[in-house]
Amino acid sequence: MAHDGQAGVAGAAAGPLEGGRGLAAEALAEARGVLDAGRARLAGALRGEGGIATEALEREQRAAHALAWIATLIEGLGALQDWAERLAAARRFGATEALLHQIAFGECLAQIGGGIPMSQGEMARPSDLGLDAPAWGPAARRLILSGNSPAARAALVLAMREAAGGATVGASGLEDELELVRAQFRRFAEARVIPHAQGWHLADRLIPAEVIAEMAALGVFGLTIPEAHGGLGLSKTAMCVVSEELSRGYIGVGSLATRTEIAAELILGGGTPEQKAAWLPRLATGEVLPTAVFTEPDTGSDLGSLRTRAVREGEDWVIAGNKAWITHAARADLMMVLARTEPASGDWRGLSMFLAAKTPGNDADPFPDAGLSGGEIGVLGYRGMKEYEIAFDGFRVPGANLLGAVTGQGFKQLMATFESARIQTAARAIGVAQAAMEHALRYGEQRRQFGRPIVAFPRVADKLAMMAVEIVLARQLTYAAARAKDAGRRCDLEAGMAKLLAARVAWAAADNAVQIHGGNGFALEYPVSRILCDARVLSIFEGAAEIQAQVIARRLLE
Repeated sequence: MAHDGQAGVAGAAAGPLEGGRGLAAEALAEARGVLDAGRARLAGALRGEGGIATEALEREQRAAHALAWIATLIEGLGALQDWAERLAAARRFGATEALLHQIAFGECLAQIGGGIPMSQGEMARPSDLGLDAPAWGPAARRLILSGNSPAARAALVLAMREAAGGATVGASGLEDELELVRAQFRRFAEARVIPHAQGWHLADRLIPAEVIAEMAALGVFGLTIPEAHGGLGLSKTAMCVVSEELSRGYIGVGSLATRTEIAAELILGGGTPEQKAAWLPRLATGEVLPTAVFTEPDTGSDLGSLRTRAVREGEDWVIAGNKAWITHAARADLMMVLARTEPASGDWRGLSMFLAAKTPGNDADPFPDAGLSGGEIGVLGYRGMKEYEIAFDGFRVPGANLLGAVTGQGFKQLMATFESARIQTAARAIGVAQAAMEHALRYGEQRRQFGRPIVAFPRVADKLAMMAVEIVLARQLTYAAARAKDAGRRCDLEAGMAKLLAARVAWAAADNAVQIHGGNGFALEYPVSRILCDARVLSIFEGAAEIQAQVIARRLLE
């Protein structure tokens, strides 16, 4: 398929670097040496008699977060190298995959040495850790010089244009069974979500009940719940694929199952046999839609300082207090409520988790139960489920609905869900980024200026190339975290890194997609304006980027 006005310079048809995987393996070892040096330098500066003090880590937050970002990029490159080797062994590492691989290594190595964008105005550099810029060896230098060249980017965009932009760029590296799952949910999103998503967003409508019912019939809500409890018993990697495809259609649809994922993990990990039997089968079928009721107006990420309290009265618990940023709260049947049951405690040790059943409401009467009231919080994006403030005033919960039938374990029970929640959030971010890239590529082909499509201009093509590269980097890091979770290994570090990187990738992709659309990107009629609003929340919820970097740094320094 020929294209007029190809982007780039004379090397637009240039092939991948010869021996790119070998060069990458050498460079990756060097990059890990940079990380080891930075970790040792920072640990030495912060270590006290009892280990790394919280006060010291907060004082050196800039250095700690630089370490986290450097480590995240290197972990992403490691996942990408594993992907390349697996594909090569299966004889599926083609020219497109080689270009994605070499551009990612060239760009990430350059950033590790020169500056990683933590946000629009903040860069993480080796100097933040007291290190000189890396004295890269020949392999890394060649990748930095030639891996992410104008010719390589132009060749990648040519391959994207040949593929018409509708498919995931490059092989996923997943089993054929998971690609069948992807195809099924992509068809659903194309038919039932994408044609309506912009209208739902602009009207600030809840996702229609019939769409939720269709999702339930496809098994979305019971995807990872064990078969013994009425679910499909699929892997966290399958969850990633489904979350990607649904979020590619509309992040609200992709996020509907997040609440079920959290609720099911809480009950599976901390519930009594009776609680598992009562709730898991109904969660799996979508008969019960849950909501996570954790955050309070003044606490944000500091969950240990929650003030909502639960007091025992006879056989029941009575809850009083205020919650904020509760997603899908009005429509939900079940609230997972984190409340303080030990009034003398001022930290996480006094918190307990409750399975609080409620009556679903509507726009006119969102919270019809006694002791429960609230109102909607208007938001820029992420609108399909709506956000609410909730006030508990004597709301009663049966004693049998204390999770695990034990008090003081709520925070620990919640922490046990963070790995899956962050992996799933990373997958949602990848879906949003994928949607942004596809919209941008289509627009770049259709929009003509000065006699040719704007995708033919290098600065437009470069944006598209880097979208594809960053998506594959975040995707492989997320899949690596999911595989670790599926194998039963601790993966809080990898999950946090995946969420941190994927959220940044989604925002960058959406922002650049709007730029490619020009003035039309600022118009409400174009879906890319919605995608920008939806992408912005990803670096805030499920652990703000700054909190995520802090947690990653602490784990690296343990």
